[in-house]
Amino acid sequence: MEAAMGLMRRIPPKHSEAALSALLSLLPHHSADLLSQVDQPLQVLRDVDSGKEFILCEYNRDADSYRSPWSNKYHPPLDDGLYPSQELRKLEVEANNVFMVYCDQYYEGGTSSVYIWENEDEDGSRTADGRRGYLEEGCWEAIHVIEVVPLEEATARYCLTSSVMLSLTTNDESSGNFNLSGSIRRQMNMDLPIAEGHLCNMGRMIEEMESKLRYSLDQVYFGKTKEMICTLRPPSEPVQTRLLEHISKRLS
Repeated sequence: MEAAMGLMRRIPPKHSEAALSALLSLLPHHSADLLSQVDQPLQVLRDVDSGKEFILCEYNRDADSYRSPWSNKYHPPLDDGLYPSQELRKLEVEANNVFMVYCDQYYEGGTSSVYIWENEDEDGSRTADGRRGYLEEGCWEAIHVIEVVPLEEATARYCLTSSVMLSLTTNDESSGNFNLSGSIRRQMNMDLPIAEGHLCNMGRMIEEMESKLRYSLDQVYFGKTKEMICTLRPPSEPVQTRLLEHISKRLS
């Protein structure tokens, strides 16, 4: 199991689904652990009632159906599916509207979904293809899972676990065929007052965490790749270096 997890950490996100399928065939007795611990690229489905896309994941799945956060209906329809309470559903609707704006302002589009139930909250965002510069295709997939535990004196303990999968591709005459991808996971714990509401606290934590993750990806992936390219390529051929600088600014 340790070797399998080490392998999955080194597999580019775009190939993780095929790699996971192969590992499940080789290690059927570890299927539950692999499915719960390995982050896979997110998939989306269109809600026929609202016309909006929503993210498919374990947090809105019941049997082979997925619940839409926009209409609160399962696709395909499910008679005995699990639903959040009326109070949590009200918070879920508000959270989805807030994070839709967050996704548009930070990533210029994409798909976001928030699912809330008794103990945890999840939000995922999937960007659209790259719109500027050298990018042919780019994808930032983020999953945030928050556990909220009420404490005394109007406070709560928030445990945030965030995973990001990044994939960037170029293919033109100036830069050639270039692919950069990777993933990262971090955790944050905070005790906060609930006077302003859970949504405000969770929003601040996710915003802070994504800022830290963008910085880490910039330093680890782009910094090291730029260093290697500058070492291998003569100064008169700085196309890939300009590409990395451009992508780094877009993530800042």
